[in-house]
Amino acid sequence: MTTTGEERRTAGGPWWWQRRRSAVLDVGLAGVSALECCVEGAVFTDRVGLGALLGVVLGLVVGSVLVLRRRWPVAVVLVALAVSPAEMGLVLGFVGLYTLAASDVPRRITAVLASMSGLGSLVVSLVRMGQHVDGNGSPMTPWFTPSMAVLMALGMTAPPVLLGLYVGARRRLMESLRERADSLERELQLLAERAEERAEWARGEERRRIAREMHDVVAHRVSLMVVHSTALQAVALKDPEKAAKNAALVGDMGRQALTELREMLGVMRASSGVPVARAAEPEPVVAVPEPRAVLVEEEQGPSLAELDELVGQSRAAGMAVEFSVEGEGSGYGARVERVAYRVVQEALTNAHKHAAGAATRVRLARRPEEVAMQVENGPPPEGGVDAQLPSGGNGLVGMRERVLALGGVFVAGPTDAGGFRVSAVLPVGE
Repeated sequence: MTTTGEERRTAGGPWWWQRRRSAVLDVGLAGVSALECCVEGAVFTDRVGLGALLGVVLGLVVGSVLVLRRRWPVAVVLVALAVSPAEMGLVLGFVGLYTLAASDVPRRITAVLASMSGLGSLVVSLVRMGQHVDGNGSPMTPWFTPSMAVLMALGMTAPPVLLGLYVGARRRLMESLRERADSLERELQLLAERAEERAEWARGEERRRIAREMHDVVAHRVSLMVVHSTALQAVALKDPEKAAKNAALVGDMGRQALTELREMLGVMRASSGVPVARAAEPEPVVAVPEPRAVLVEEEQGPSLAELDELVGQSRAAGMAVEFSVEGEGSGYGARVERVAYRVVQEALTNAHKHAAGAATRVRLARRPEEVAMQVENGPPPEGGVDAQLPSGGNGLVGMRERVLALGGVFVAGPTDAGGFRVSAVLPVGE
Protein backbone atom coordinates (compact mmCIF):
# COMPACT_ATOMS: atom_id res chain seq x y z
CA MET A 1 0.00 0.00 0.00
CA THR A 2 1.28 3.46 -0.83
CA THR A 3 1.79 6.28 1.66
CA THR A 4 -1.34 8.38 1.97
CA GLY A 5 -1.40 12.18 1.87
CA GLU A 6 -2.07 12.40 5.59
CA GLU A 7 0.99 10.27 6.32
CA ARG A 8 3.09 12.43 3.99
CA ARG A 9 1.93 15.59 5.78
CA THR A 10 2.65 14.27 9.26
CA ALA A 11 6.08 12.86 8.36
CA GLY A 12 8.11 16.08 8.69
CA GLY A 13 10.96 17.92 10.37
CA PRO A 14 11.25 19.91 13.61
CA TRP A 15 8.75 22.50 14.80
CA TRP A 16 6.61 23.89 11.99
CA TRP A 17 8.68 22.53 9.11
CA GLN A 18 7.26 19.59 7.20
CA ARG A 19 10.68 18.38 6.08
CA ARG A 20 14.19 18.77 7.41
CA ARG A 21 15.50 20.18 4.16
CA SER A 22 12.90 22.99 4.44
CA ALA A 23 14.32 23.87 7.85
CA VAL A 24 17.87 23.87 6.47
CA LEU A 25 16.80 26.08 3.55
CA ASP A 26 15.07 28.60 5.81
CA VAL A 27 18.01 28.75 8.19
CA GLY A 28 20.34 29.31 5.25
CA LEU A 29 18.16 32.09 3.80
CA ALA A 30 17.93 33.68 7.24
CA GLY A 31 21.71 33.64 7.48
CA VAL A 32 22.10 35.34 4.08
CA SER A 33 19.41 37.88 5.02
CA ALA A 34 21.07 38.58 8.38
CA LEU A 35 24.42 39.13 6.69
CA GLU A 36 22.91 41.50 4.14
CA CYS A 37 20.99 43.40 6.84
CA CYS A 38 24.10 43.66 9.03
CA VAL A 39 26.11 45.25 6.22
CA GLU A 40 23.38 47.64 5.13
CA GLY A 41 22.36 48.39 8.72
CA ALA A 42 25.94 49.23 9.69
CA VAL A 43 26.21 51.60 6.73
CA PHE A 44 22.90 53.30 7.57
CA THR A 45 23.52 53.73 11.32
CA ASP A 46 27.03 54.94 10.68
CA ARG A 47 25.72 57.52 8.21
CA VAL A 48 23.14 58.84 10.65
CA GLY A 49 25.68 58.89 13.50
CA LEU A 50 24.36 56.00 15.61
CA GLY A 51 27.38 53.80 15.25
CA ALA A 52 28.00 50.74 13.07
CA LEU A 53 27.64 48.30 15.98
CA LEU A 54 24.00 49.17 16.47
CA GLY A 55 23.37 48.59 12.74
CA VAL A 56 25.05 45.19 12.94
CA VAL A 57 22.90 44.11 15.91
CA LEU A 58 19.74 45.48 14.31
CA GLY A 59 20.55 43.80 10.99
CA LEU A 60 21.23 40.48 12.72
CA VAL A 61 17.86 40.58 14.48
CA VAL A 62 15.91 41.77 11.42
CA GLY A 63 17.54 39.36 8.98
CA SER A 64 16.98 36.39 11.28
CA VAL A 65 13.22 37.00 11.14
CA LEU A 66 13.27 35.24 7.76
CA VAL A 67 13.49 31.88 9.55
CA LEU A 68 9.83 32.40 10.49
CA ARG A 69 8.62 32.88 6.91
CA ARG A 70 6.66 29.61 6.68
CA ARG A 71 5.02 30.12 10.06
CA TRP A 72 4.20 33.85 9.93
CA PRO A 73 4.69 35.18 6.36
CA VAL A 74 2.65 38.31 7.06
CA ALA A 75 4.92 39.27 9.98
CA VAL A 76 8.03 38.78 7.82
CA VAL A 77 6.65 41.13 5.13
CA LEU A 78 5.66 43.73 7.76
CA VAL A 79 9.19 43.66 9.24
CA ALA A 80 10.62 44.12 5.74
CA LEU A 81 8.32 47.11 5.21
CA ALA A 82 9.32 48.57 8.58
CA VAL A 83 13.05 48.50 7.84
CA SER A 84 12.78 49.55 4.18
CA PRO A 85 13.42 53.28 5.02
CA ALA A 86 16.78 52.18 6.46
CA GLU A 87 17.69 50.81 3.03
CA MET A 88 18.06 47.26 4.38
CA GLY A 89 16.16 43.95 4.09
CA LEU A 90 16.39 43.38 0.34
CA VAL A 91 16.53 39.58 0.69
CA LEU A 92 14.02 39.71 3.53
CA GLY A 93 11.44 41.58 1.45
CA PHE A 94 11.98 39.53 -1.71
CA VAL A 95 11.69 36.12 0.00
CA GLY A 96 8.92 37.35 2.30
CA LEU A 97 6.73 38.45 -0.63
CA TYR A 98 7.34 35.13 -2.40
CA THR A 99 6.39 33.15 0.70
CA LEU A 100 3.32 35.31 1.30
CA ALA A 101 2.04 34.82 -2.27
CA ALA A 102 2.70 31.07 -2.16
CA SER A 103 0.96 30.58 1.21
CA ASP A 104 -2.75 30.12 1.98
CA VAL A 105 -3.13 33.69 3.20
CA PRO A 106 -6.22 35.36 1.65
CA ARG A 107 -5.46 37.04 -1.65
CA ARG A 108 -6.72 40.46 -0.51
CA ILE A 109 -4.12 40.50 2.27
CA THR A 110 -1.42 39.51 -0.22
CA ALA A 111 -2.52 42.27 -2.59
CA VAL A 112 -2.49 44.92 0.18
CA LEU A 113 0.93 43.95 1.50
CA ALA A 114 2.39 43.66 -2.01
CA SER A 115 1.04 47.13 -2.83
CA MET A 116 2.51 48.55 0.36
CA SER A 117 5.85 46.92 -0.40
CA GLY A 118 5.81 48.26 -3.95
CA LEU A 119 4.94 51.74 -2.72
CA GLY A 120 7.68 51.61 -0.11
CA SER A 121 10.23 50.46 -2.69
CA LEU A 122 9.09 53.28 -5.00
CA VAL A 123 9.57 55.94 -2.29
CA VAL A 124 12.96 54.60 -1.23
CA SER A 125 14.10 54.40 -4.86
CA LEU A 126 12.99 57.97 -5.53
CA VAL A 127 14.84 59.24 -2.47
CA ARG A 128 18.04 57.34 -3.16
CA MET A 129 18.10 58.24 -6.83
CA GLY A 130 17.33 61.87 -5.99
CA GLN A 131 20.24 61.93 -3.55
CA HIS A 132 22.50 60.35 -6.13
CA VAL A 133 21.53 62.88 -8.79
CA ASP A 134 21.98 65.79 -6.38
CA GLY A 135 25.37 64.46 -5.33
CA ASN A 136 26.67 64.11 -8.88
CA GLY A 137 25.04 67.26 -10.17
CA SER A 138 24.55 65.68 -13.59
CA PRO A 139 21.74 67.13 -15.67
CA MET A 140 19.00 64.53 -16.48
CA THR A 141 15.57 64.54 -18.05
CA PRO A 142 12.66 65.07 -15.64
CA TRP A 143 11.14 61.65 -16.29
CA PHE A 144 14.30 59.60 -15.79
CA THR A 145 14.20 59.41 -12.01
CA PRO A 146 10.47 58.48 -11.68
CA SER A 147 10.75 55.93 -14.48
CA MET A 148 13.74 54.19 -12.93
CA ALA A 149 12.09 54.26 -9.51
CA VAL A 150 8.94 52.62 -10.88
CA LEU A 151 11.00 49.97 -12.66
CA MET A 152 12.97 49.22 -9.51
CA ALA A 153 9.78 49.04 -7.43
CA LEU A 154 8.19 46.67 -9.93
CA GLY A 155 11.37 44.61 -10.12
CA MET A 156 11.43 44.25 -6.33
CA THR A 157 7.72 43.42 -6.01
CA ALA A 158 6.26 41.79 -9.13
CA PRO A 159 8.70 38.85 -9.67
CA PRO A 160 8.46 37.38 -6.13
CA VAL A 161 4.68 37.86 -6.01
CA LEU A 162 4.09 36.27 -9.43
CA LEU A 163 6.50 33.43 -8.70
CA GLY A 164 4.85 32.83 -5.34
CA LEU A 165 1.38 32.77 -6.88
CA TYR A 166 2.53 30.22 -9.46
CA VAL A 167 4.27 27.99 -6.91
CA GLY A 168 1.31 28.21 -4.53
CA ALA A 169 -1.17 27.30 -7.26
CA ARG A 170 1.02 24.39 -8.36
CA ARG A 171 1.40 23.21 -4.78
CA ARG A 172 -2.35 23.30 -4.21
CA LEU A 173 -2.87 21.45 -7.47
CA MET A 174 -0.44 18.74 -6.40
CA GLU A 175 -2.14 18.50 -3.00
CA SER A 176 -5.49 18.14 -4.73
CA LEU A 177 -4.10 15.44 -7.01
CA ARG A 178 -2.62 13.59 -4.03
CA GLU A 179 -5.91 13.79 -2.17
CA ARG A 180 -7.73 12.47 -5.24
CA ALA A 181 -5.18 9.67 -5.52
CA ASP A 182 -5.68 8.82 -1.85
CA SER A 183 -9.44 8.90 -2.32
CA LEU A 184 -9.19 6.65 -5.36
CA GLU A 185 -6.97 4.27 -3.43
CA ARG A 186 -9.49 4.07 -0.62
CA GLU A 187 -12.29 3.54 -3.13
CA LEU A 188 -10.31 0.77 -4.80
CA GLN A 189 -9.82 -0.89 -1.43
CA LEU A 190 -13.54 -0.67 -0.73
CA LEU A 191 -14.30 -2.04 -4.19
CA ALA A 192 -11.87 -4.90 -3.63
CA GLU A 193 -13.52 -5.71 -0.30
CA ARG A 194 -16.97 -5.54 -1.87
CA ALA A 195 -15.79 -7.69 -4.78
CA GLU A 196 -14.54 -10.29 -2.32
CA GLU A 197 -17.86 -10.17 -0.48
CA ARG A 198 -19.76 -10.51 -3.76
CA ALA A 199 -17.53 -13.40 -4.79
CA GLU A 200 -18.19 -15.15 -1.48
CA TRP A 201 -21.91 -14.45 -1.83
CA ALA A 202 -21.83 -15.77 -5.40
CA ARG A 203 -20.04 -18.93 -4.31
CA GLY A 204 -22.64 -19.47 -1.60
CA GLU A 205 -25.49 -18.92 -4.07
CA GLU A 206 -23.88 -21.34 -6.51
CA ARG A 207 -23.54 -23.98 -3.79
CA ARG A 208 -27.19 -23.52 -2.84
CA ARG A 209 -28.25 -23.72 -6.49
CA ILE A 210 -26.31 -26.93 -7.01
CA ALA A 211 -27.82 -28.34 -3.82
CA ARG A 212 -31.32 -27.51 -5.10
CA GLU A 213 -30.60 -29.14 -8.45
CA MET A 214 -29.19 -32.28 -6.83
CA HIS A 215 -32.14 -32.44 -4.48
CA ASP A 216 -34.68 -32.02 -7.28
CA VAL A 217 -33.03 -34.59 -9.52
CA VAL A 218 -32.24 -37.22 -6.92
CA ALA A 219 -34.90 -36.91 -4.23
CA HIS A 220 -37.95 -37.42 -6.42
CA ARG A 221 -36.60 -40.37 -8.37
CA VAL A 222 -35.09 -42.07 -5.34
CA SER A 223 -38.26 -41.53 -3.32
CA LEU A 224 -40.31 -43.24 -6.00
CA MET A 225 -37.74 -46.03 -6.17
CA VAL A 226 -38.01 -46.57 -2.41
CA VAL A 227 -41.82 -46.55 -2.61
CA HIS A 228 -41.76 -49.13 -5.41
CA SER A 229 -39.20 -51.28 -3.62
CA THR A 230 -41.38 -51.25 -0.50
CA ALA A 231 -44.37 -52.32 -2.57
CA LEU A 232 -42.18 -54.93 -4.26
CA GLN A 233 -41.34 -56.47 -0.91
CA ALA A 234 -45.02 -56.61 -0.01
CA VAL A 235 -46.18 -58.36 -3.18
CA ALA A 236 -43.07 -60.38 -4.09
CA LEU A 237 -44.54 -63.69 -2.91
CA LYS A 238 -48.22 -62.95 -3.44
CA ASP A 239 -48.13 -61.51 -6.95
CA PRO A 240 -44.91 -62.25 -8.86
CA GLU A 241 -46.23 -60.50 -11.99
CA LYS A 242 -46.82 -57.23 -10.14
CA ALA A 243 -43.46 -57.60 -8.41
CA ALA A 244 -41.72 -57.89 -11.76
CA LYS A 245 -43.57 -54.82 -12.98
CA ASN A 246 -42.49 -52.84 -9.92
CA ALA A 247 -38.91 -54.05 -10.35
CA ALA A 248 -38.94 -52.80 -13.95
CA LEU A 249 -40.28 -49.44 -12.77
CA VAL A 250 -37.49 -49.18 -10.19
CA GLY A 251 -34.91 -49.85 -12.91
CA ASP A 252 -36.46 -47.27 -15.23
CA MET A 253 -36.50 -44.62 -12.51
CA GLY A 254 -32.89 -45.35 -11.60
CA ARG A 255 -31.84 -44.93 -15.22
CA GLN A 256 -33.84 -41.68 -15.48
CA ALA A 257 -32.18 -40.36 -12.33
CA LEU A 258 -28.73 -41.16 -13.72
CA THR A 259 -29.62 -39.52 -17.05
CA GLU A 260 -30.81 -36.35 -15.35
CA LEU A 261 -27.67 -36.24 -13.21
CA ARG A 262 -25.44 -36.54 -16.27
CA GLU A 263 -27.40 -33.81 -18.06
CA MET A 264 -27.15 -31.51 -15.07
CA LEU A 265 -23.41 -32.06 -14.66
CA GLY A 266 -22.91 -31.51 -18.38
CA VAL A 267 -24.80 -28.23 -18.28
CA MET A 268 -22.84 -27.07 -15.22
CA ARG A 269 -19.50 -27.85 -16.86
CA ALA A 270 -20.54 -26.21 -20.12
CA SER A 271 -21.78 -23.06 -18.35
CA SER A 272 -18.48 -22.71 -16.45
CA GLY A 273 -16.43 -23.09 -19.62
CA VAL A 274 -14.42 -26.05 -18.27
CA PRO A 275 -13.94 -28.98 -20.68
CA VAL A 276 -15.20 -32.30 -19.41
CA ALA A 277 -11.76 -33.90 -19.72
CA ARG A 278 -10.24 -31.17 -17.52
CA ALA A 279 -13.08 -30.69 -15.08
CA ALA A 280 -10.96 -31.88 -12.16
CA GLU A 281 -8.28 -29.22 -12.75
CA PRO A 282 -8.63 -26.03 -10.65
CA GLU A 283 -9.18 -22.89 -12.66
CA PRO A 284 -8.19 -19.42 -11.42
CA VAL A 285 -10.96 -16.96 -10.71
CA VAL A 286 -10.65 -14.16 -13.28
CA ALA A 287 -13.87 -12.25 -12.66
CA VAL A 288 -16.53 -11.79 -10.04
CA PRO A 289 -19.94 -13.01 -11.22
CA GLU A 290 -22.82 -10.61 -11.13
CA PRO A 291 -25.24 -11.10 -8.23
CA ARG A 292 -28.10 -12.23 -10.47
CA ALA A 293 -25.88 -14.38 -12.66
CA VAL A 294 -25.86 -17.20 -10.15
CA LEU A 295 -29.66 -17.16 -10.07
CA VAL A 296 -30.05 -17.69 -13.80
CA GLU A 297 -31.16 -21.23 -14.45
CA GLU A 298 -29.98 -23.14 -17.47
CA GLU A 299 -32.26 -23.16 -20.46
CA GLN A 300 -32.32 -26.95 -20.47
CA GLY A 301 -34.64 -28.60 -18.01
CA PRO A 302 -38.18 -29.83 -17.44
CA SER A 303 -41.24 -27.81 -18.41
CA LEU A 304 -44.95 -27.72 -17.63
CA ALA A 305 -45.63 -30.01 -20.59
CA GLU A 306 -43.97 -32.84 -18.64
CA LEU A 307 -46.32 -32.60 -15.65
CA ASP A 308 -48.54 -35.34 -17.08
CA GLU A 309 -45.61 -37.74 -17.10
CA LEU A 310 -44.62 -36.66 -13.58
CA VAL A 311 -48.13 -37.29 -12.27
CA GLY A 312 -48.21 -40.62 -14.08
CA GLN A 313 -45.07 -41.75 -12.26
CA SER A 314 -46.69 -40.98 -8.91
CA ARG A 315 -49.82 -42.90 -9.94
CA ALA A 316 -47.65 -45.85 -10.97
CA ALA A 317 -46.15 -45.77 -7.46
CA GLY A 318 -49.64 -46.32 -6.01
CA MET A 319 -50.62 -42.74 -5.21
CA ALA A 320 -54.12 -41.56 -6.08
CA VAL A 321 -53.38 -38.27 -7.86
CA GLU A 322 -55.97 -35.95 -9.39
CA PHE A 323 -54.52 -33.55 -11.95
CA SER A 324 -56.36 -30.55 -13.37
CA VAL A 325 -55.35 -27.63 -15.58
CA GLU A 326 -57.22 -24.31 -15.75
CA GLY A 327 -56.78 -21.48 -18.24
CA GLU A 328 -55.15 -21.19 -21.63
CA GLY A 329 -52.00 -19.17 -20.86
CA SER A 330 -48.86 -20.14 -22.75
CA GLY A 331 -45.49 -18.85 -23.85
CA TYR A 332 -43.91 -18.85 -20.40
CA GLY A 333 -40.16 -18.47 -20.08
CA ALA A 334 -37.89 -21.45 -19.50
CA ARG A 335 -37.12 -20.37 -15.93
CA VAL A 336 -40.79 -20.00 -15.03
CA GLU A 337 -41.74 -23.42 -16.40
CA ARG A 338 -38.71 -25.03 -14.79
CA VAL A 339 -39.49 -23.61 -11.34
CA ALA A 340 -43.19 -24.50 -11.66
CA TYR A 341 -42.29 -28.07 -12.55
CA ARG A 342 -39.82 -28.34 -9.64
CA VAL A 343 -42.41 -27.06 -7.16
CA VAL A 344 -44.94 -29.71 -8.21
CA GLN A 345 -42.24 -32.39 -8.27
CA GLU A 346 -41.01 -31.60 -4.77
CA ALA A 347 -44.56 -31.39 -3.40
CA LEU A 348 -45.34 -34.86 -4.78
CA THR A 349 -42.08 -36.16 -3.35
CA ASN A 350 -43.05 -34.85 0.10
CA ALA A 351 -46.44 -36.51 -0.25
CA HIS A 352 -44.71 -39.84 -0.97
CA LYS A 353 -42.48 -39.35 2.07
CA HIS A 354 -44.96 -38.18 4.66
CA ALA A 355 -48.40 -39.28 3.41
CA ALA A 356 -47.91 -42.53 1.54
CA GLY A 357 -51.22 -43.72 0.09
CA ALA A 358 -53.03 -40.42 0.72
CA ALA A 359 -55.19 -38.90 -2.01
CA THR A 360 -53.40 -35.98 -3.67
CA ARG A 361 -54.68 -33.20 -5.88
CA VAL A 362 -52.52 -31.20 -8.29
CA ARG A 363 -53.98 -28.01 -9.75
CA LEU A 364 -52.34 -25.82 -12.38
CA ALA A 365 -53.77 -22.42 -13.36
CA ARG A 366 -52.45 -20.79 -16.54
CA ARG A 367 -53.04 -17.03 -16.75
CA PRO A 368 -51.74 -14.34 -19.10
CA GLU A 369 -49.57 -12.67 -16.44
CA GLU A 370 -48.88 -15.49 -14.01
CA VAL A 371 -48.96 -19.21 -13.47
CA ALA A 372 -50.22 -20.74 -10.23
CA MET A 373 -49.86 -24.26 -8.90
CA GLN A 374 -51.20 -26.06 -5.84
CA VAL A 375 -50.47 -29.54 -4.53
CA GLU A 376 -52.62 -30.74 -1.65
CA ASN A 377 -52.67 -34.17 -0.05
CA GLY A 378 -55.02 -35.59 2.52
CA PRO A 379 -54.03 -37.31 5.75
CA PRO A 380 -52.24 -40.65 5.38
CA PRO A 381 -54.61 -43.63 5.59
CA GLU A 382 -54.60 -45.78 8.68
CA GLY A 383 -52.62 -48.95 8.32
CA GLY A 384 -50.78 -47.63 5.27
CA VAL A 385 -47.28 -48.83 4.49
CA ASP A 386 -44.65 -46.36 5.67
CA ALA A 387 -41.70 -46.22 3.29
CA GLN A 388 -39.56 -44.65 6.07
CA LEU A 389 -37.97 -42.13 3.73
CA PRO A 390 -35.48 -39.76 5.39
CA SER A 391 -36.18 -36.04 5.28
CA GLY A 392 -33.73 -33.21 5.79
CA GLY A 393 -36.24 -30.37 5.51
CA ASN A 394 -34.53 -28.95 2.41
CA GLY A 395 -37.44 -29.44 0.02
CA LEU A 396 -39.60 -26.57 1.24
CA VAL A 397 -36.54 -24.31 1.59
CA GLY A 398 -35.51 -25.01 -1.99
CA MET A 399 -39.02 -24.39 -3.33
CA ARG A 400 -39.27 -21.11 -1.46
CA GLU A 401 -35.88 -19.94 -2.74
CA ARG A 402 -36.78 -20.75 -6.34
CA VAL A 403 -40.14 -18.99 -6.20
CA LEU A 404 -38.84 -15.88 -4.41
CA ALA A 405 -35.94 -15.59 -6.86
CA LEU A 406 -38.52 -15.05 -9.62
CA GLY A 407 -40.50 -12.55 -7.56
CA GLY A 408 -43.33 -14.98 -6.85
CA VAL A 409 -45.34 -15.96 -3.78
CA PHE A 410 -44.92 -19.25 -1.92
CA VAL A 411 -47.14 -20.63 0.87
CA ALA A 412 -46.94 -24.05 2.48
CA GLY A 413 -48.54 -25.51 5.57
CA PRO A 414 -50.89 -28.14 7.04
CA THR A 415 -54.60 -28.16 6.23
CA ASP A 416 -57.52 -28.39 8.62
CA ALA A 417 -58.23 -31.94 7.39
CA GLY A 418 -54.82 -33.15 8.55
CA GLY A 419 -53.09 -33.01 5.19
CA PHE A 420 -50.58 -30.60 3.68
CA ARG A 421 -50.86 -27.93 1.01
CA VAL A 422 -48.20 -26.27 -1.13
CA SER A 423 -49.17 -23.21 -3.20
CA ALA A 424 -47.04 -20.99 -5.45
CA VAL A 425 -47.70 -18.13 -7.88
CA LEU A 426 -45.05 -17.12 -10.44
CA PRO A 427 -45.11 -13.94 -12.56
CA VAL A 428 -44.43 -14.74 -16.21
CA GLY A 429 -42.83 -11.42 -17.16
CA GLU A 430 -39.02 -11.49 -16.98
